Amino acid sequence: MHSIFRYVPVVVALLIAAPAAADVKIAFIDPLSGGAATTGILAQKTHQFYIDAINAAGGINGEKIELISFDNKVNPQESLIQLKKALDEGARYVVQGNGSSIAHAITDAVLKYNERNPGKEVVFLNYAAVDPALTNEKCNFWHFRFDADADMKMAAMTDVIAKDSKVKKVYLINQDYSFGKAVAVAATKMLAEKRPDIKIVGDELHPLQKVQDFSPYVAKIKASGADTVITGNWSNDMVLLVKAGKDAGLKVKWETFYGGSPGTVTAIGEAGVDTLKQVTEWHKNATPDLDPTVAAFMKRYPGKENEYAYYRAKAMWDMFAAAAKKAGSNDPVKVAKALEGMKMPTPVGEVEMRADNHQLLQPLYVSTLSKNTKYDVEDSGLGWKSDAKVDAKATALPTTCKMQRPT
Repeated sequence: MHSIFRYVPVVVALLIAAPAAADVKIAFIDPLSGGAATTGILAQKTHQFYIDAINAAGGINGEKIELISFDNKVNPQESLIQLKKALDEGARYVVQGNGSSIAHAITDAVLKYNERNPGKEVVFLNYAAVDPALTNEKCNFWHFRFDADADMKMAAMTDVIAKDSKVKKVYLINQDYSFGKAVAVAATKMLAEKRPDIKIVGDELHPLQKVQDFSPYVAKIKASGADTVITGNWSNDMVLLVKAGKDAGLKVKWETFYGGSPGTVTAIGEAGVDTLKQVTEWHKNATPDLDPTVAAFMKRYPGKENEYAYYRAKAMWDMFAAAAKKAGSNDPVKVAKALEGMKMPTPVGEVEMRADNHQLLQPLYVSTLSKNTKYDVEDSGLGWKSDAKVDAKATALPTTCKMQRPT
């Protein structure tokens, strides 16, 4: 199966200024204001970019797609208000990612809505909310996740940590909600299994996107004697944490899920060389040459605030378009059934949407911020260099999902 996005550079150049009338409405519900706005706005641009490419190539089954955006302020209750507005406007697909607490609220609401409204079902496309529960005990047919979950990422991260004899003392600092707690639980469990000699010298939870000064937390990390910090922090919480560490002269390895969050590399600068690490589905130097869709995105959205970060969105929209084509319909029920078990080649390796729990399997990279890389990030002169790659199938973990499918 060939990716329609091979032709994105040409397609983007041909995009017309006036938007065509949309037949398929997709609601984007994520933070567009507040401390998490940088990640939400970047994601919005990324999804719009791929949707524009689909539309320029003729749409799906002869229909065009419209992305309608709603600001949820990283608040579950606000997200449900915005979801109702989206449904009232005729959205049949929902896209969300920033915040697993939000994803839990949306997936529950979508399930209830679909039960009450047969024939008007809605599908939830999750591109970044990675609490493992969402594809385990909380799984449902209407939810598809296109990002690796926290356990999958932690497995890759701790495999690399286990081989590093210099890691002796680890400090856990995470956001105080379902995802942050899942990161801490996974780190504690996997380190105990793989490196029982490592001591966890701190396990801190802090308010989500509300801390403006992380220096008190950094002081605790310093006092603990930690040589390594593990964090799932993202957006402002990631930027301000590493900035406080740099300002305080904290000498640790930063083992992160989102070291590539917008502004993080700029905040830490050369202090992050050989110390800032991340686990992701891609980075600019993962392949010998830059993916042409990424190059096209960078041309359309210049500036370091638009540093490309959501490669999984490419797989998501590629698979969405392919599933609709396979189904011969844009009906959410038919598209969902076509997505189950779908496999697709990508520049980094084959990806697969698991049928049993709707979790995408894709390669994962553990990488370190380095000098002298082919492609840098945020105009910093620094880029990511791979430490390890885990093939898609090797990322799969057991699931407790008991999928109930529509009859």
